[in-house]
Amino acid sequence: MTETDEAKPAELLVCIKCRRGTEIPEDDRRPGARLYDNLKSSDVPDGVTVTPVECLQNCEGGCTVALRGPGRWTYVYGALHEDTDVETLLGGAALYRETTDGLIPWRQRPEHFKRNCVARVPPLTPAKEAANG
Repeated sequence: MTETDEAKPAELLVCIKCRRGTEIPEDDRRPGARLYDNLKSSDVPDGVTVTPVECLQNCEGGCTVALRGPGRWTYVYGALHEDTDVETLLGGAALYRETTDGLIPWRQRPEHFKRNCVARVPPLTPAKEAANG
C-alpha cells in the first residue's frame, strides 16, 4: 500500500447468539458472546471495529463472524472457537483492512479463513454503475 492509498476502515461483525452447536443453559453466556468479549478485551488492530450482531444464520456452523468494509467484498467465516481463534481473527481483520477490495491473497490468509469461509458477498455497486451495467 502506498502513502496515497490509505487503508479504509474494516468492521468485524460477531454473532453473539452463536451456540457453536451446543445447548446453552439460560443463565450461561453463549460461545458467540464470549468470542465478542474476548475480541473486545484484546488488542484490536487500528481501523478495525468489532461489532456485536444478533444472528448471522450459521447456527450449526460454530461461532460465526463477518468481515466487511467500504467498497470491499464481505466474508463470512464459521467454525470459530471463542478462546482459541481470537488471534487468528484479529490478524485476519488486520490483513483485510489493508486490502482495497477485501481480497486477501490466498497464501497470506490465515489457515482458518481458507478452510471455513461460509460466504463471500460482492461489494455494493453504486446505483448509477448498476444501471449502466
